[in-house]
Amino acid sequence: MTENEINRAVLYVTAATSYGRDTVAQIIRTGLAELTVLAACSSRHFTREILLEYVRCWTIKRTALPEPVVREVLGYAGRWLDEQYDTLVPENGRLLQTPDR
Repeated sequence: MTENEINRAVLYVTAATSYGRDTVAQIIRTGLAELTVLAACSSRHFTREILLEYVRCWTIKRTALPEPVVREVLGYAGRWLDEQYDTLVPENGRLLQTPDR
């Protein structure tokens, strides 16, 4: 993800929750950082739910923020990612070209 995309996710989640931008950004960046490490280093395949639960637990541990806060923020961030995916990959399964890529 680009910095611009991360900032859009942070704005989306901040607007949808009662948490401050700094808290939301810390949670999202921590979760994405661990996903990046997993993608680069792991050869295992995970179901979406197992991967999400791992990232939630990792983020809770790394940020020391309360579990309900982390779960809510990552839940909204996941919905934002799903919306972006649905925009870029319509029903035919082909990735659409975006102007900024």
